[in-house]
Amino acid sequence: MAAIPGNQARTPDSEAAFREKEWNPMATSTRNKGTAAALAQQLISGTKKHLAKVTQIPLAGSTYTPEQITNQLQQIVGLRADVDTAKATTKAKVTAEQSSLPSLRSFMKTYKTYLKAAYASTPDVLADFGLHAKEPTPLTAEAKTAAAAKRKATRAARHTMGSQQKKSVKGTVTGVVVTPIAPPPSVAATANGVTAPVAGSPATPHTA
Repeated sequence: MAAIPGNQARTPDSEAAFREKEWNPMATSTRNKGTAAALAQQLISGTKKHLAKVTQIPLAGSTYTPEQITNQLQQIVGLRADVDTAKATTKAKVTAEQSSLPSLRSFMKTYKTYLKAAYASTPDVLADFGLHAKEPTPLTAEAKTAAAAKRKATRAARHTMGSQQKKSVKGTVTGVVVTPIAPPPSVAATANGVTAPVAGSPATPHTA
């Protein structure tokens, strides 16, 4: 097996520290994911350049070929590339949503208003649209008290009376003389066309 440059000088403790530093993602908290991908790409290049002829490389209690190592590192590069692509696509979709959604929401609201008006008396049909008829919000005790006070003040301002108050109000008439009207005398027609006074009416002289 070909020797790994610099490997002979490492003690077990230093080797463990080396592995912890280079291979544990949690140990590189200050390195962002983009930098990790860039480092992985550089490690791949160095591995191909300097360790291509090495048959086995001991790492974390196992041995790996240079190809296996580069495959592992390539996953970091590939995952970051996929994320960057997804981010760009997502950003474009978010921009499209932000641009179109306000007018679409307005349209949807108008349609909801139409449906609620058209099917206001049929809540079952509204439920098929995922809508519910608007129910009146129950008044709180304070709101009921305020409403009653407002109605009372309005009635007082308009001099509005209730049914019992109306019954207690009677009209009073003073200084009026009532004169009875006598009915006009009735007349009856005779056979020869001469009118004759009805009994009880004063006779009117007839001149031939």
